[in-house]
Amino acid sequence: QVQLVESGGGLVQPGGSLRLSCAASGSISSIRAMAWYRQAPGQQRDLVATITSTGSPTYADSVKGRFTISRDSAKNTVYLQMNSLKPEDTAVYYCRAVVIGIDPWGKGTLVTVSS
Repeated sequence: QVQLVESGGGLVQPGGSLRLSCAASGSISSIRAMAWYRQAPGQQRDLVATITSTGSPTYADSVKGRFTISRDSAKNTVYLQMNSLKPEDTAVYYCRAVVIGIDPWGKGTLVTVSS
């Protein structure tokens, strides 16, 4: 079992920054990669960024150059640094772990970008 808890969401003005955190617990050694997704109201859930167990990141085109995914293995935590935020980044952000045989997700944290 793997449990994921997101934090760090909130209200920010356009152009601002936020850092999201995803703390993992449980069978940490079984995690092969971590990912951030987001779901805007009335929209499907989309992949934002991933990071492998070796630290290799990938990003959706919509966030390249603005968002950075990173990990702190000692804290079992993955981060999403979000800069130059836009109103269209408003969504619930979810953390997901890649684990063979199960599909753990966090409950999400709301990010609202508005003036």
